Amino acid sequence: MKLYIVVLGCPKNEADFSLFKYHIKQLGHEIVDDLEEADGVVVDTCGFIVDAKQESIDTILEFVEHKKLKKDFKVFVTGCLVQRYPKDLPHEIPEVDGWFGVIPPKVLAENIQMVSKYITDPIAVYDFEGRVDDDLPYAYVKIADGCDRACTFCTIPKFKGGFVSRKLEDIENEVRFLVSSGKREIILVAQDTTGYGIDIYGKQMLPELLKRLNNIDGDFWIRVMYMHPDHVTDEILEGFSHEKVVKYFDIPVQHGSTKILKLMNRTKTPSELEKLFEKIRTIYPDAILRTSIILGFPGETSDDFEELLDFVRAVEFDKLGAFLYSDEEDAASYKLPHKVRSSTAQKRLDRLMETQAEISAMRNQRFIERVIDVLVDEEANGVLIGRGYMDAPEIDGNVFVKGSGIKGFVKVRITEADTYDLEGEIV
Repeated sequence: MKLYIVVLGCPKNEADFSLFKYHIKQLGHEIVDDLEEADGVVVDTCGFIVDAKQESIDTILEFVEHKKLKKDFKVFVTGCLVQRYPKDLPHEIPEVDGWFGVIPPKVLAENIQMVSKYITDPIAVYDFEGRVDDDLPYAYVKIADGCDRACTFCTIPKFKGGFVSRKLEDIENEVRFLVSSGKREIILVAQDTTGYGIDIYGKQMLPELLKRLNNIDGDFWIRVMYMHPDHVTDEILEGFSHEKVVKYFDIPVQHGSTKILKLMNRTKTPSELEKLFEKIRTIYPDAILRTSIILGFPGETSDDFEELLDFVRAVEFDKLGAFLYSDEEDAASYKLPHKVRSSTAQKRLDRLMETQAEISAMRNQRFIERVIDVLVDEEANGVLIGRGYMDAPEIDGNVFVKGSGIKGFVKVRITEADTYDLEGEIV
């Protein structure tokens, strides 16, 4: 069977689907880039917030329409949306040939042809099996899944289950294989990477994991994503001292108002968060700070928003993503009063991003005339498109350099900087 693949949602999904692609090929199937060549489609859905759910539904319906044009075309749907609504979806969209919840990639591959089959699992944490299925210089490695936190805006624990870590040795084996296969950046992902190891080792094991991965032979970066600010310890910060671990701190704070953080069930206050970021920049002067913000949380007033802006200006995040609050029926925040109008939330989001654009442009200026390592992701029309340590793939900026035929790392002197991207020349 020739399959067309669509992966929606976050990079954590990419980690799972990379392994699925490997297993589906092992079973004799072919993955194609042209829908017209495909005998079927596999849609990996996201069910986290309203917009993501709507995108998933729209995508499924798009392929259901394609079934009407192509005889025997199959539509298989998997992922978080199915896990969250296992009874409603098959009833509402009966044209789908197979529904699969959050299950291990190998199980998904083995059962993909079972028409109208629904399979689910509390959590999808797999053991490593060697595979490389793309030519990208980076790879996502899931170190854990699920979540034990109780953020009031989040529904992940209810449909994905509690936090489950992979074994140290298993992650080591995967990273060693990926590096030997040509990957030059390993991106560690989980719902909360600071929690890694607590469930199986009794303590935070991210520092030990970083130490072990740093000792693997090869020229590569290690990037850590999704660290919960309430649980970033001195030991975790020390783990970033290793040579191969990029000084990139992805710490979603979600807000900068004392009241709103409390309503979100976050324990650190804005002042405590500021001290955390000050500590990081004291230890690592070239540190990149990335965060995420939710606008329009129930009860958010104009004063709360101004407090957030003051917080963002004080910290001067290098990278910041902002999202509108999604009122999920299964989330604790759904019951909170004083909902914020979407138009008001959107105006606040726009203003926040205008403020952040100024900060980002200012922070980027410090790289001019510096020589940095750039990992080349692709080439287009005689221009190399890559990233420095300050940019994660798919969500951050790029470094553009004239050149061709270069793969891996290259030394680049930065000559220009704009709001999000850099330009330079090979040295």
